[in-house]
Amino acid sequence: MKLIIILAFSILTVYQCPAQQKTTHGITPQEREKEFQLLKQTEAGVFAAVKGLSDAQLNFKPAADKWSIAECIKHIAAAEKELWAMATPTLSQPPNPEKKVDIKFNDDELVKAVEDRAHKSKTFAALEPANSPYSTVPEALAAFKADREKLIAFVKSTDTDLRNHIVVLPVGTYDTYQYILLIAAHSNRHTQQIEEVKTNANFPK
Repeated sequence: MKLIIILAFSILTVYQCPAQQKTTHGITPQEREKEFQLLKQTEAGVFAAVKGLSDAQLNFKPAADKWSIAECIKHIAAAEKELWAMATPTLSQPPNPEKKVDIKFNDDELVKAVEDRAHKSKTFAALEPANSPYSTVPEALAAFKADREKLIAFVKSTDTDLRNHIVVLPVGTYDTYQYILLIAAHSNRHTQQIEEVKTNANFPK
């Protein structure tokens, strides 16, 4: 997870046209659909990236200090679970919109920053593939799918005011709607990494 770069963004003001004004439930139908589509598309991307790969291909490492595809999948699955676990306590508390002053990016800038693999940084120790609770790729994929589908169901049905429940973490401050975008973008970031591994000249045929 490469979130440190997000802190460098200057504050961006988001203007809403009348058609985009918030509903009484906190997010518009357009926002709900946008989030749903990103979650579904990035979920499908993970599975498409590993479809039909052999064990040799899954475990190929481009270099000693680079992740294999199997390691990427274990990281994606662990992050899917742990990142959302960081946000859920906020949802059980009263809205805290006063924390919005610390949000320094808009939705599109956030997704772009998380997906941008030109910027590198080290993930949390708990999310390192070596510390993943999943021992095999099928196990990790099954866990990822289960957790992603729960998140999709939440987005489709929630009446929670996601824009006014603010997640405050050491790496940045996000409204909960943005934080879900971040989770989706994170899986896509590592899907790109998987595709990079597959283009290596020594990748098994």
